[in-house]
Formats: sequence, C-alpha cells, structure tokens
Amino acid sequence: MASHSSPSAPPTLKEALKDDQVQYEDCTPCRVMGAGVFIGLGTYTYMSGHSQLKKQEAIIRKSGSMFGMASRRFGITSMAAGLVGMGLYRFFA
Repeated sequence: MASHSSPSAPPTLKEALKDDQVQYEDCTPCRVMGAGVFIGLGTYTYMSGHSQLKKQEAIIRKSGSMFGMASRRFGITSMAAGLVGMGLYRFFA
C-alpha cells in the first residue's frame, strides 16, 4: 500500500488509483471454485428456466403477451450462456 501524507488522512486520488492498479493472481482453488459456481449457476438457470417455461407454456400463450415463447427461451438461454461464459472467463483469465 502506498504511504499517505498522514496516518489519519484519506489517500489522495492519485494514491488510490495507484493502489488500484496493483495486479494480483488468484490461487487455483479460488479460480476453480469461482468458475464452478458460475458454470453451475448457468446450468441451473438453463435447466430450471426451460422447465418452468414448458410448464407455463399454455398460460403464456393464452395471455397474449408481446413476449412470446421464443423471446423468453432466448432470454433464459442467453442469461445461462452469460453465466457459463463468466465461469469460463473466471477460470482462464
């Protein structure tokens, strides 16, 4: 951490930005756990979302909503893909 002008004074903007640029490397178990959580959440989102859509399909179609089944499926799938992508990013980056 950068030395500040006095012990009780908050850091200057320049010092805070310099401290923020410090790069660190996560440990392997942290990366694996973080990636596993995101990938698991993405998988759960996909499975449960499509399951719920299938159960509610008749009600959704009857409702006359401007958001039909295709846009809802796309929304669930893209959200799940985003979470899985975040997991892969977390693991490899």
